[in-house]
Amino acid sequence: MQKIRKGDTVVVLAGKDKGRSGEVIKMMPKEDKALVQGVNMVKRHQRQTASQEAGIIAKEAPIHLSNLAVADPKDGKATRIGFKTLEDGTKVRVAKRSGEEING
Repeated sequence: MQKIRKGDTVVVLAGKDKGRSGEVIKMMPKEDKALVQGVNMVKRHQRQTASQEAGIIAKEAPIHLSNLAVADPKDGKATRIGFKTLEDGTKVRVAKRSGEEING
């Protein structure tokens, strides 16, 4: 079970976007990277296609998982993740900061 998943709200710990938060759009577990909405934006030249116009577009670049932390559901600050096994045998993620379960 991964600590950070698609759909989680994360806080950036290091880099040019330090302190910003956003939702994970895509996970890349083989590269240990993630795409976070509105974070680590880069400008790319786009060739014209039938569906898209040419020009310079801004899009998210992957960011390393070591520079991300899950936001605590209680106060939105960065927290570490722990795991807890419930009575019915299911394993859930828990925020170390507040002890609350992380949905997802």
